Amino acid sequence: MSLTPQSMMETVEAYIAAFDRADAQAVAALYALDAEVRDPADAEPIRGRDAIHAFYAQSMATGARLRLDGPVRVVGSVAAFAFSVHLNLPQGAARIDVIDTFEFNPDGLIARMTAYWGPNNMHGFLEQA
Repeated sequence: MSLTPQSMMETVEAYIAAFDRADAQAVAALYALDAEVRDPADAEPIRGRDAIHAFYAQSMATGARLRLDGPVRVVGSVAAFAFSVHLNLPQGAARIDVIDTFEFNPDGLIARMTAYWGPNNMHGFLEQA
């Protein structure tokens, strides 16, 4: 696959759709074999497609669903997008507001994903003492 703005936007759409189907294999297939994930941005990196698959399988096990919160922005080989993670917790609905960046390799696979979110972006979670 060649890298174009359209292909990068389609990858973002495929990522959200696969996550919402709880298809960790399909999400992992969007990544290069040696890709890196930082979620959140200041976390230790998750490296390699197998580790990325395990990370998404664990995330999907929560029943989380994603909603794109605006257009995908593309510049060069990077796509950035705002979205929200929606969870149904015992105490009720919860949401995390996130901005992700996908850096693509020349083959159109995600080489690096960075997720920007922190405690002030978490809504509906129990307060920490």
